[in-house]
Amino acid sequence: MLPTNIKRQGRLVPWLYLAPALVIMLIFIVFPIFNTISLSLKDKTSTRSAEASCVAGEPCWGALENYRYALTNPEMTQALRNNARWLMLMVPGTVIVGLLFALLADQVRYESLAKSIIFMPMAISFVGAGIIWRFVYHIESGGGEQIGILNALLVQLGASPVAFLSNPAINNYALMIVGVWLWAGFCMTVLSAAIKGLPTEVLEAARVDGANGWQLFWRVMLPMIAPTLLVVTTTMVINVLKIFDIVFVMTGGNFGTEVIANRMFKLIVTDTGRSMAIAVLLIVLTIPLVLFNMYRFRLQEVEE
Repeated sequence: MLPTNIKRQGRLVPWLYLAPALVIMLIFIVFPIFNTISLSLKDKTSTRSAEASCVAGEPCWGALENYRYALTNPEMTQALRNNARWLMLMVPGTVIVGLLFALLADQVRYESLAKSIIFMPMAISFVGAGIIWRFVYHIESGGGEQIGILNALLVQLGASPVAFLSNPAINNYALMIVGVWLWAGFCMTVLSAAIKGLPTEVLEAARVDGANGWQLFWRVMLPMIAPTLLVVTTTMVINVLKIFDIVFVMTGGNFGTEVIANRMFKLIVTDTGRSMAIAVLLIVLTIPLVLFNMYRFRLQEVEE
């Protein structure tokens, strides 16, 4: 039997190693979250309760007035609608494109080169990517020579130039294409690793049983990579919920492209309380997904 003081020291040692990380987390994560919540309950001056922002004759939620704004203001409603559109279209689009790349890249001769090219956009900052694609979508008004790549091509083909970024009917989809271009490489890399980790015996047995390529993918490979697919999908949902750089650089949130994070950024100077309320909503939406991803990673480690 070990002496009691040695046992106690043994229990303390792990906490000594964890202490620096815990202090950093406390200062840079926990404290800012509670400070954000505190500011979200105050008015734009951050000195009085948010109830001071209430307008006579209009609904008022008292200290939660900033949250009423975040959930009912028309501009916020537009931002929430756009984020929902990104979730419904960009998330599945990116995951599907990434999965296709993962399957096809494994079949080509120069697999490493192909994957490097597909993954390359991830090495570009989102701001840099936004500037690149703003030039791609650029339209020269007034009948001048088109210098934007897509519109120059359309003119060469005899078509009229298109205002990709200022036309509300298509601009959100044009921005989503940029998001897919950026993130498809990430999805491909993770899913490709999952596919390569599948037991060759199972795949060979399926082929011997007469399964064709589609049946092999749909009935064998897809169910086996489902946990990884779920983690990739939730990661993309998190990225879409906090999407900001692409929208800010390419349209500034104008022309009906406003998203939650962009709206929060615009309000940070003029109305801190409302901006912090929007930030809290983002935290509430993203933290459960982050915890779910952590749980899935831990579950996979246990299974392995």
